Formats: sequence, structure tokens, C-alpha cells
Amino acid sequence: MPARTVYADNAATTAISQKVLSAMTPFLIENYGNPSSIYSLAAKSRHGIETARVQVAEALNAQAEEIFFTGGGTESDNWAIRSGVLANAKKGKHIITTAIEHPAVLNTCKALKKEGYELTVLGVDALGRVSPEDLRAALREDTALVSVMIANNEIGTIEPIARLAAITKENGALFHTDAVQAAGHVAVDVKKLGVDLLSISGHKFKGPKGVGALFIRKGLRLSPLIIGGGHERGLRSGTENVASIVGMGAALEDACAKLTTSVRYTRKLCKRLIDGVLKIPYTRLTGDPDDRLPGTASFVIEFIEGESMVLMLDGAGISASSGSACSSGSLDPSHVLLALGLPHEVAHGSLRLTINEDNDEEDIDYIAAELPRIVSRLREMSPLWDDKKKG
Repeated sequence: MPARTVYADNAATTAISQKVLSAMTPFLIENYGNPSSIYSLAAKSRHGIETARVQVAEALNAQAEEIFFTGGGTESDNWAIRSGVLANAKKGKHIITTAIEHPAVLNTCKALKKEGYELTVLGVDALGRVSPEDLRAALREDTALVSVMIANNEIGTIEPIARLAAITKENGALFHTDAVQAAGHVAVDVKKLGVDLLSISGHKFKGPKGVGALFIRKGLRLSPLIIGGGHERGLRSGTENVASIVGMGAALEDACAKLTTSVRYTRKLCKRLIDGVLKIPYTRLTGDPDDRLPGTASFVIEFIEGESMVLMLDGAGISASSGSACSSGSLDPSHVLLALGLPHEVAHGSLRLTINEDNDEEDIDYIAAELPRIVSRLREMSPLWDDKKKG
């Protein structure tokens, strides 16, 4: 049995807090009415949804009527991009995104390319940063939409969204940002960012899985991605997942109320973690060392294979990941790390450790003690390490 159990994969998903569970429970057991019905039991469900809408709106500095609930971040991204280009069809059929986006964005843009749209994929620098000048140079008269994430889900780098959105607006294109990793972990203000569309997902900030939201700037009318009975003011049909919507609203409200304290605490823990891991020879931090999500620590450890490292960490009671959880079944190295310019053989040794306020110093010290032992064992089995020792 492991000496300790440590969860260090909070970028993949978070545990629902007791506060969130308490908010959800009445809507699972007592207030179970279909919110589309007209009797009083249904009214309680409708009230739960609208309370959550206000909570999400206030967290993002938006208006309640600008928030639409979805089945998660992937649906929100798909809806924003597919319907966004249609809403701005008068501009043309050119889309811009970046090489480090989540597959929910990248693959949607690639699918639209097959349907006749033109696609420009911007590169990033060695720290994962998108250049505003590169965006300016890529914009065309027929650019309909630009999509750039606030913070990368693998390396944690935070992008200059306000500057990118302002440049995009000068061109008359729409700007969408995937805020799935950022919301609840750093301040997200749609007005200061100047975005038209913004996606979030509940399970990234201690809410339930299977629920998300899309911010749609007032005055921008999107076509629905899911058509049916006209729920969510006709823009997202399907009987609402009331309990999960309530849970997401409560979770985001709670995360934002604690944001200053949790960021300070998590940054301190993460620095301790980074300092400990970087003591391992031939290890480097990936992403921006300063302008990054407070709880994200991403590394490449040379001469080993990342999936084997994750499995051995699991044997030691440590939950971690090698790149994005959404593509962890792939044998290919992370597209994000390749976009940073890392060679394939180095990118294969990726390790992402993501912590939050539920972790403590003992967790960090346990990881720092177990990881060097695991790396040493894997390197002894590696022909690349053998070649390195031989010179």
C-alpha cells in the first residue's frame, strides 16, 4: 500500500465540494420538477436555474441574459465556433486559432476547414505565448472568428487575451476564448477581456461534470447547436440538468469568493513543487514560469516515457497526468509541447502536476520524494539513458 494518497490532477477534474453537493441535493430529491412545466414544483427548478445564471454572470462580470447553460466545455466551444462563424458570415470564411488549443477548439476548426472554411493556426513561442503581432499579421478582410484560450490546459501559460481581442475587434471579427481552465482559478472579466464568446466547464472548479456555460455578448445572436423544444431562450434545447446547473453556479460563486486567498496559497505550494521537481537532472519546466495558472506545474523529464511515469506514480498513490486528460490515450507526444519546439523524444517525457487548495505541504513533499526514485528506475530501463551515460 502507498504511504500516502495525493491527488495532483486537478486540471483534469476536481472533487465536488461539500458546499456544492449541499446546493445540488434538493434538486435531486425534492425539487425535481421539469422547469418547463407550469406548476409550483417546476417553478422551484426554474428558480434554481436562474439563481445559477446570476451566479455565473456575476463571476464573469456579465449580464444574466448573456449566460447559456450547456453540457460542458466541449459543447460550449463547438457552439461558439460553429455558430460564431455563421453569425459573422458577412465577413467571410476565414478562422484563426492557435497550435496549443484544446482539441475541442482545434478539431472543431479543422472540421470546418473540411467544410470549406480557411484556417490559420498561429504558432507560439517557447513558453507557449501567442504574439499579438502574429495575430495582427494573420487577420484578413474575410476573417470571421478568432479563438484563443485564456490559459493552456497542459502548461498553464496565460495568454494576453485583452490585447488579442482588441486587435481582432479592429478587424471586425468575433473573438472567442476557451476559459475552461481559467475560470475559478484566475480572475475572468468578460468586459475587461473584451471577448464576444467565452466557454466554461463546471467540473474544473469543484462543480459537477457534464455541465458548462457559454457567455454570448449581448447583441450577438447565435444559431442553436442543439435544436428541439426551445430551452435556454431557444438557443440550447433539451431538458435542463437542473441539479448540475445549480452546482456549477454555487461552485463558481464559491471559487471567486475565495480567489485571492486560494491563489496566494496555491502559488506558494506550486513553487515548492516546482523547486522540488527541478532538482531531478535533465528536467525542465514547460510554459511561462511567471504568467501561468497558480496550481499548474508542467515538466518534461528527459530519457523516460511519460505514461510509464504516470503509472508508477499511481502505484505510489499519486494521481498525475502526462499532458491533457482528454488525449491521454494517444501514443503521440502532446501537440502543445511540440508547438513549443520540443523534440518528439523529449516531449514524450511530459508530466503535468496540478494542485489546488485541498493539497498541503505534506502532499508536495511526498511527490518530491517519490518522483526522483521513479525517474531513476525508469531511466535505468531506458536505452536512451544508457546511451547518455556512455556519452
